[in-house]
Formats: sequence, C-alpha cells, structure tokens
Amino acid sequence: MSTILNQIKQTHPHLYQAFSLLADGEQHLRRIKEVDSYWDKLKQPVKQVVFPGSDLPNDAVITGRYDLIYAGGTLSMLHAVVMAGKYGRKVMIFDRQTPAKTTRDWNISRPELLNLSATGLFTEEEIDSVIVRRYKTGWVEFYKPDGSQKRLFMENVLDCAVNTDKLLGLAKDKVLAVPGSTILAETSFSCCYLFDDHIVVKVEDTNGKAWYYKAKVLVDVMGILSPLAMQLNAGAPQTHVCPTVGTMASGFENADFDTGEILASISPADNSSGKGRQFIWEGFPADGSKYITYLFFYDEADSPNDKSLLSLFDTYFKTLPDYKKLGKDFVVHRPVYGIIPAYCHNGYSRTREIADERIILFGDAASLASPLTFCGFGSMVRNLPHLTADLDRAIDTDDLSKKNLERISAFEPNVASMANLMKFMCYNSATDAPNFVNDLMNEVMIVLDELPERYRQTMFRDEMKIEDLIVVMMRLAWRYPKVLEATWAKLGIQGSYEFLKNLAGWVVSPGR
Repeated sequence: MSTILNQIKQTHPHLYQAFSLLADGEQHLRRIKEVDSYWDKLKQPVKQVVFPGSDLPNDAVITGRYDLIYAGGTLSMLHAVVMAGKYGRKVMIFDRQTPAKTTRDWNISRPELLNLSATGLFTEEEIDSVIVRRYKTGWVEFYKPDGSQKRLFMENVLDCAVNTDKLLGLAKDKVLAVPGSTILAETSFSCCYLFDDHIVVKVEDTNGKAWYYKAKVLVDVMGILSPLAMQLNAGAPQTHVCPTVGTMASGFENADFDTGEILASISPADNSSGKGRQFIWEGFPADGSKYITYLFFYDEADSPNDKSLLSLFDTYFKTLPDYKKLGKDFVVHRPVYGIIPAYCHNGYSRTREIADERIILFGDAASLASPLTFCGFGSMVRNLPHLTADLDRAIDTDDLSKKNLERISAFEPNVASMANLMKFMCYNSATDAPNFVNDLMNEVMIVLDELPERYRQTMFRDEMKIEDLIVVMMRLAWRYPKVLEATWAKLGIQGSYEFLKNLAGWVVSPGR
C-alpha cells in the first residue's frame, strides 16, 4: 500500500477507504494536500515573487518571447484561445500539473455557455458537445427539524452539466493550432521581474531547472494558491472561503437524473470544529449513470474552524449515505475538490488588488466571482468578451500599467453586494442557534416562492437588480424579524457600513 495513503489510515479512515479503491487515489491525495497548503500559507510571512528588472540574474537566458504568458492551465485556456485565435496574440500557458485538466466540475445554463460561441472560436455544435446532461428543473432546500422546509424549484439555473476536460481540451487544441503558441506541463511559477517595456517570468520544471520567458504581460490564473495574489494583497487575498469536496460516482439508489439539487442541507450545524460549520450538499446528474455530489460550507478565511479538504473529505464519505442512498453497485469514478474563494469589498467598488505593472489576475486568483453559486467558471464565461478585448487594446497601446490593467476585471457591483449575503451562511456557535442558517435560508426560499420566478432565477444566476434585492430584503424582514438581529451579529457596524457602500456603488454603476 502506498505511503501517503497509509499516513491517513488512522486520522481519516473514511477517506482512506474510499481513495484506496481508486487507481489514482494516491495522485489525488497529493493534489488535495497541495491545495490544503493554502491554510499554512495564510499564516506564513508573505513571499516576494515580484522583483524589479535589475534583480534578474546576469546569467538568465531568455528561452522564448510572447505577448502573453499565462500562469495556470485551466480557466486560462478559455481566455488564451480568444487572445491567440481571435486577436492573433502569441501566448504561452504553463501549469504545475497537466494543462486543460481540472479537479472541479462546472454547471451552467446553456444561454450563458453560448457566450463562448459568441467569440467566434467555438461553434454551437462544439458547445453542445461538451454538455453531457441537461436537467428539467432544479431546487434549493434547507433543513427544518419538523420537515416543514420549503423546496424552491427553478428553471434555467445551473441546468447543464459540462464535461470540463473536454471543453478545456477543445480550447487547448485551438490554442496550439495558432503558430507560435506554447503549452507547458509540470512547470511551476517561481517569480517574475518587471522592466519598463516587458516582464520576465521565471519557471521551474520537475527537476528544479529554471527557465526564463519574456512577455508583454503576465496573466495570473493560478487560483487560490497564487503567490502573486498573496503578495499583492499583503497576505490576505480572501476574506471568506468555501472548502468544497465531492465525487463523480454511480450506483446511487435515489438519484433523480432530471433534477439538479442546487443547494441542500440535511441537518443542523456541526459544532465539532472551532466556530462551527453548516454543511451544505449539492447533487447534479452527469454523463450516463454518473452523478456528482458535493459537500461544502462557508466560512471566514481566518476562523479557527478546521477547513482542510482532507478533513472535509473524511466527513463527506462518512455522511454521504445520509444524503444519497448507496446501492450495491456504488462506485466512485473520481473525486472533485477545491477551495472556492470569496472577497467582501470595503468600498463603493472593487477594493481587492487584481493587477500590478504588466501583471493581471483572472479567475480564482482575482477572487471576484460569486461565492454562492456561480463561481469562477461562470464569471469567466460571462465576462470573457470584455476581458479579452480590453486586454488586447491595452497591449496594442502598450498601456500595461497597474492603473489600466486593474480596469480590466470581472468585478460586478451586483455580485460584490450579493457576496455580503454569504456572511449569513457562515455559522458561528457563539451567536447562532444550531439551525440558524437553515431557518434563515428557509425564510428566504419562502419569500422567493411568493415572488415571480425571475427573482429566484436572477438571484441564483448572479443577475439580480438592486431594486429586486431590496424587495426580497424588505419582505424577508417583515416575515422574519430575527434577520435584523442576525444582521447585527453577522455584520456589525463596520460590516453593515461596508454593505451599504457596496449597495451605493451598485446604484451608481453604469451597467446596473
């Protein structure tokens, strides 16, 4: 038996048993531990990875020259294929693992996914080929001890399951079809050196050998582990997080393959760790007989809770039968996991750092997506047209200053304001009754059920207008006065002020 699996045999017995049955269980366990290193990085001094050009070693040899260098090989594929295929830019993508492969799966609605075909680089047939299943409906439901919870149904929300590796593979092939483009596997970011008219990126291969590449701009798509995001944000790149684990499996006895379970809680909060955690499940039919289930919780980035994916995975395998009944032919095909980042902005607009001179952050590295439902993939797809066109314009004019690059972002005032609502999903045993999150969210579901369907659809697609949000908030306060007390406990004076500033920024934003 492999050494790394044996190390968790006693501490994480349920995870050990499940991963021992996977041919690549050892490999995934290493990846999970790598992602979990994030928690230690938050406690360590910030590592400098951006240096002035004068610090470039004298013996450094430039191996290649590009318009754009992408650090990270997942969501970057969608951006790079447009920059290379539509705008004719010479790009390089590198990833410390295997490019165009991800440890998470994506759900989205078809109209939203068709934004990719609008770039002119994907046909509608290609887009449909990566949709492995479409659901008839979806629902959200939060636990009530007496079974009185409201199951809120909604159409056209996260109702398409996407084969992520196939989509990224299509993008990868299109990138490589553009002469001069390069994709490197098992290559890690080391640091970068800023010059007036270019940037030099230092990477290392698996043997530790250093390589140097020159570009006009470095695009950081390294996700939550990004050392660039860590440095630019003084060691606090996220305010909140959503640790997430799950599997793609088959053999469930009670899986409904026509319905997506968008959010589902089945019990009160767990008080065994720090401030406590309200676990939430998701269930989405996938290709054929496969079904994806997730377990996650929302939390402050600096809370004392155990937020490790290893621990969460052990809880997942221990409690999965409480969510979905396992049949005799149940089998796990592969695990899915990650840490979804969130950032609450203390201002009228974006306050998180997402750029530097000749450096720009996208995806989870930028942490501008919704932590509730849409996440990084949906944000990238929705904002792809302007994220590519604006960056191409910046390269054309050679205006790659921090001031100009930070204008090229996926920041959306409505999403920033809605992120504050995630704070109500963060359970705290010091202030909250065990079923607080469930009780509150159940009231939200009742309010949404009484309103026209567009309210629920726009809320769960991150498209809600401020006037609609105010209607929901007012109705909720009328129905459930405890939310006012909860607002004080969750937000306090400072947090409430920040929320009001976010709302004010939303009101005056041009695209609201």
